[in-house]
Amino acid sequence: MLSDRSTATVRATLPAVGAAIGDIADLFYEKLFAAHPELLRDLFNRGNQASGEQRRALAGSIAAFATALVERPGTRPDVMLDRIAHKHASLGVTPESYEVVHTHLFAAIADVLGDAVTPEVAAAWDEVYWLMANALIAIEARLYAQQGVAAGDVWREWEVATRIEETEDVATFLLRPAEDTPPPTFRPGQYVSVQVELPDGARQIRQYSLSGAPGSRLRSITVKRVRGQGSPDGEVSRHLHERTQVGDLLRLSLPYGDLVLDHPDAPLLLASAGIGCTPMLSMLEHLAQEGHRGPVTVVHGDRSPADHALRTDHVRLTEKLPGAEAHFWYEAPEAGQPANRTGPVDLDGITVRPGTHAYLCGPLPFMRAVRTRLLAAGGRPADVHYEVFGPDLWLASS
Repeated sequence: MLSDRSTATVRATLPAVGAAIGDIADLFYEKLFAAHPELLRDLFNRGNQASGEQRRALAGSIAAFATALVERPGTRPDVMLDRIAHKHASLGVTPESYEVVHTHLFAAIADVLGDAVTPEVAAAWDEVYWLMANALIAIEARLYAQQGVAAGDVWREWEVATRIEETEDVATFLLRPAEDTPPPTFRPGQYVSVQVELPDGARQIRQYSLSGAPGSRLRSITVKRVRGQGSPDGEVSRHLHERTQVGDLLRLSLPYGDLVLDHPDAPLLLASAGIGCTPMLSMLEHLAQEGHRGPVTVVHGDRSPADHALRTDHVRLTEKLPGAEAHFWYEAPEAGQPANRTGPVDLDGITVRPGTHAYLCGPLPFMRAVRTRLLAAGGRPADVHYEVFGPDLWLASS
């Protein structure tokens, strides 16, 4: 993939670029938003920018891609690329965006590294950038084509048909197309982007898993209100909880996401924590509709039964599957909760069948712990699939 000359240059300069990649990412975003303030207002997550999470994810993905090119030249990090491309498609990113990014990223590289950026070094890292960018452009083109739309044409109006208060901080919104058109199909586990106009005029975007199964004309998203602990509340979740009612219109993207049931005939483990249960509920409902009879292990962790959003559905759908069993852990359990189900999720004592495909969604520490336990039990890394809400710092740091 990478030319021999550029491979040698990238290998030699990767330690220096890697050491400075955080500073490069910071300066890149500073330059990008100075030139295009509308991107921070209407595309990028302002909360993740303020916390630095998006910057760390960008820096990590570039470093991971460059490392793969020089250490494993016969392969490509497709898992990382697919995950990024699905997120980009849900935002309506177009090929022209990569030229804009290139301009400001390479200006940041030149400013941070100074005289170390010789023409040879610049050419080698330019090759790295366009190998990654063109791979993403190709994947995104395929994703748009699968939906039958032009690049970036992913936004549609939906009307709130029903609002259900699941817990004090979680609400479900049942949505129907605002126009009399069939809703786009999706695969269990996928998400949509939701764009709302905030009081300051910004049009901020967040991703929410579709919490029901395909087939219905209605679509459901279940939204947890993000309450800041030493930082501002989540802008979009607060807006949805405080301002969005039945009859209101929401702007949704077409469905995307690579956490999907690709191996329904294998033993399945659906593990979630907190609001990470939403894609698992979609998978469970789909399996129940399909009359699935294979083994399914459902694992979930939460603060308490009262905080466990969609708990009734979690239990009901598991009971519909003859080969399924559910295990719930609570940090603050009700009376009678078994001692070995109190506290964080612990897979000790849970049978992990050979060939199990595991689907994970929840906070990163939870997913790391579950993945570690699965691999220790003999699971294959390729059989552990996951979804991250927000910048993927797991892939970025791996």
